[in-house]
Amino acid sequence: MAEKEAVKKKRKVVLASGTFDLLHMGHVRYLEEARKAGGKDAELIVIVARDKTVEKRKGAKPVVSEDHRRALVEALKVVGEAILGFEDFSMDKVIERIKPDIIAVGHDQSKIAEQVRRAIARKGLNIKVVKIGKFGKDELTSSLKIKRKISELYTR
Repeated sequence: MAEKEAVKKKRKVVLASGTFDLLHMGHVRYLEEARKAGGKDAELIVIVARDKTVEKRKGAKPVVSEDHRRALVEALKVVGEAILGFEDFSMDKVIERIKPDIIAVGHDQSKIAEQVRRAIARKGLNIKVVKIGKFGKDELTSSLKIKRKISELYTR
């Protein structure tokens, strides 16, 4: 049993977060790269934004409910666990609960990256922040692009 605990302690925990509305390949690639940032045996934990948080930050409700978005993200092979964010969005609480070694942020999460860095500095923690790049030029690599495509196809 002590051997299993030693292996578990060596395993790096990577934290990623997002809305994940209309799950697409950009999301999958982001999560794959986030997990890779922790090394071969890393565990990826994903925070899925609450509906109220999405509406507050993006000005519109998500298409898919928070419970469904969380279940879809957790179903991805690369994800160890997906949990809903806190009702009162707090990076401090997330870091305290998950205790990650690495926090991965997406190419479009500059504000979140800054909040993360401030929270880490406030607590004097040694957590690495990695920014995951944008993937490919496929036209459907964002939820907004998918919504626009649907609108084009079905509102003629």
